[in-house]
Amino acid sequence: MLGIQELWLFIISGLLLNITPGPDTAYIIGRSVQLGWRGGAAAALGVSTGCLVHVFAAAIGLSALLAASSAAFTFVKWAGAAYLCFIGVKMLLSRPPAPVEEATAGSGAISLRQVFLQGAMTNALNPKVALFFLAFLPQFVAADSAHKAAAFVLLGLIFIFNGTLWCLGVAAFAAGAAGRIRRSGRTLLWINRALGGLFVYLGIRVAMVQAR
Repeated sequence: MLGIQELWLFIISGLLLNITPGPDTAYIIGRSVQLGWRGGAAAALGVSTGCLVHVFAAAIGLSALLAASSAAFTFVKWAGAAYLCFIGVKMLLSRPPAPVEEATAGSGAISLRQVFLQGAMTNALNPKVALFFLAFLPQFVAADSAHKAAAFVLLGLIFIFNGTLWCLGVAAFAAGAAGRIRRSGRTLLWINRALGGLFVYLGIRVAMVQAR
């Protein structure tokens, strides 16, 4: 179908990649501890939305352009690094938040929107993710397929769907195990700072990525 080959191997490989702990998992766990299940779910859906950008980019050739054009790759790389570092420094300098039960009473919608957008932007502005999809997806599409773009999109959607289910499960587990932590403003402050440090680290990693 569409020139897709060894779909079973793609699904298994994708699941193994999804369950491997990484920055996305750390971000989702951190937001789940901070804001509960809804915060973790918003983070997970944001990450998945960012991945969607790269799937469609790979399908229409933008990822190939990033890999081939030094100027385009450099622009995206530095834009992503600057965004991540900005968010990270802002979180590192944040003040102690109120306990979640109080804080979410009047500003939950805004907080969840910010969590979602941060997760999405973290992935969308990361050229390393673009290069990953560009390298991973073609391995499972026949070279002579007349529908490569559609095959890339279908494989990407399968990968993201499975990854989203896993991330939502992680969010539910972390939120359920962190009820007491969310009642402590000081603990939330250090979690926020840890996430800020994660963003700064990711920004530095993105800045160091080299086109292959």
